[in-house]
Amino acid sequence: MKSALTILVLFVTVTLKLYAQSPEKMSYQAIIRSQNNDLVANSRISLRVIVHQGSAAGTIVYQETHSATTNNNGLVSLEIGTGNITTGTFSAIAWEKGPYFIETQVDVSGGANYNIMGTTQLLSVPYALHAKTAERLVGTATTTPRAAVIPFTSSRNITTTDVNNTIECTATSTLTLTSNFTSMLTGDTINLEAHNGAVLTIQASSGVTINYTASGSAKFTSAAGNVRFGFLRKTGTNSYIISGQ
Repeated sequence: MKSALTILVLFVTVTLKLYAQSPEKMSYQAIIRSQNNDLVANSRISLRVIVHQGSAAGTIVYQETHSATTNNNGLVSLEIGTGNITTGTFSAIAWEKGPYFIETQVDVSGGANYNIMGTTQLLSVPYALHAKTAERLVGTATTTPRAAVIPFTSSRNITTTDVNNTIECTATSTLTLTSNFTSMLTGDTINLEAHNGAVLTIQASSGVTINYTASGSAKFTSAAGNVRFGFLRKTGTNSYIISGQ
């Protein structure tokens, strides 16, 4: 019976298709053969596609299922990103945080008793997807990215929205750099401004260094009618440098 067959993948092709204002898709093709090397032709089958991050057995960031029909040559064709989603969002995959691996599973009877077909590492394809991710982050040639100016009047911890923007301190307050703040990557920056007599203090929490000083701090004291400028840059895990104080 077909349900007892072990499935072998002879080849897998993954081709990127990007559509304006629609989800990203990957074209997927495979030839399905039985254990005795016979083609599984003209058959309704079920496929499960799993995207792993980091390794072939890494974190599952996306999963979907498909119902498809093989042709006379046992070939099945589908578009990853358009199936019945069970985990994650395909368009939200952070391709820059790879490597990524696509695992495919099949039930040749069309049910949900899946057998593993194989796992393939994505190599060149994610770079095109990553280019689209980068476009969302920095804008296109017709969209000029602008840093946001964030009002700062009350002491708080650093947040994701602070990264690569400007802190505008108009009332004496403290910004705390928390341990293991992963939203700010090495090389990311924050502009610092203290206005019109306000004092802006940047404080490192336990385990964090500022200018090579553990749990250090930096202070920007402005005079009435003036602005004091500074610059914060992340140099590594839990380490920052600050200039202009």
